[in-house]
Amino acid sequence: MQLEGRKILVTGGAGFIGSHLVDRLLKMGNTVIVYDNFDPFYEGKELNIVHHKNDPAFKLVNGDILDYDALSSVMQGVEVVFHEAAQPGVRYSIENPEKAHQVNATGTFNVLKAAKERGVKKVVYASSSSVYGVPERLPLDEDHPTNPTSPYAVSKLAAEKHCQVFYHVYNLPTASLRYFSVYGPRQRPDQVTRKFATALFEGKPPVIYGDGSQTRDFTFVGDVVEATILAAEREESAGQVFNIGYGRQTSINKVFQLIANLIGKENISPIYKPSYAGDFPHTFADVRKAKQVLEYAPKVDLEEGLNKYIEWHKEQLRTGNIRAM
Repeated sequence: MQLEGRKILVTGGAGFIGSHLVDRLLKMGNTVIVYDNFDPFYEGKELNIVHHKNDPAFKLVNGDILDYDALSSVMQGVEVVFHEAAQPGVRYSIENPEKAHQVNATGTFNVLKAAKERGVKKVVYASSSSVYGVPERLPLDEDHPTNPTSPYAVSKLAAEKHCQVFYHVYNLPTASLRYFSVYGPRQRPDQVTRKFATALFEGKPPVIYGDGSQTRDFTFVGDVVEATILAAEREESAGQVFNIGYGRQTSINKVFQLIANLIGKENISPIYKPSYAGDFPHTFADVRKAKQVLEYAPKVDLEEGLNKYIEWHKEQLRTGNIRAM
C-alpha cells in the first residue's frame, strides 16, 4: 500500500517522533489528522507542528486515546493509523504505574478497537526495546525473551499483544515496531541526549545514573520515521514485530563526551548517581528482520545525528523555545 493521497491518523502526532512522521506524511501528499492530548509531561509540543497550521491537508484534534468515543469519531474514513501516543519514561512509570498502564495498554486497545470498527486498513504501533529487559544475549533479535523490568515496559508489551490479537482474531493488519533509543531534533526534555545538552549549554554538570558504562543503540529520528512508513506500506509486515535501531552499541559515557565536544564544554564532568530501578545494562538491535522484510536501511550514524540535534538545540535557544532546566 503506497502512502500517497491517503487519509491518515497519527496519535501523539505533536510529539517527538510523531511530529517528524507528520512532516514526512504531508510531504508525501497525504491528508493527516494529528490526535494529541498535549499532556504536560512534555511541554512545548505545539511548536513541533505549528508550521502546518495553514496546510489544508493538516488537521489537529485535541483528544485523548482514553476517550473512546472521540477517538472513534476522528477515525471515520481513516485508512492508516500510526499509533505514537504513549506515556513514556521508565522512571516515571515506576512512580506512576497506573497511568502507564492506562495510556499505553488501555489506550492502545481503544485505538485498535476503533480502527477495527472503522475499517482501517493498517495500524502501525510504536513499541519499545524496553520490552526485552535485561538481555540474555546480544544483539537482541525479535525472538529474544521479553522480560520487562518496569511498568512502562510491561504496558508496551501488553499493547504489542493486543496488536497481535487484533490481527489474528479480528483480521486488522497491525505492525509493532520496537524503537531503540530514538534521539534527534524535538526530543523530549527527559531524554538523555537532551538532558546532557541542556545542562552543558547552561554550564552545569549533567547527571549520569550508574557508572555510564551501560550502552544503548541510539537511533536517529529520521531513520525511525522511514522504518515506520515502510511498515505501513509493506503488506508483509502485518502481524509482525520488528526491531528498529541503528545496530551499534554506544556507552552513556561516550554519548556525553560526544555532546560535550560538540558544544565545546569538554571541561565539564558529569555527576554520577546510583542507577535506578527498572534500568538495564545494554541494548543492541539486531535489525536483520527489518532489513529483509521492510527494506529498512538506517543512514544516520551517531556522530552525524548528534550534530543535527545540537544545531537544532542551538536554534531553539536562540529563539527562546527551550526553557532552562
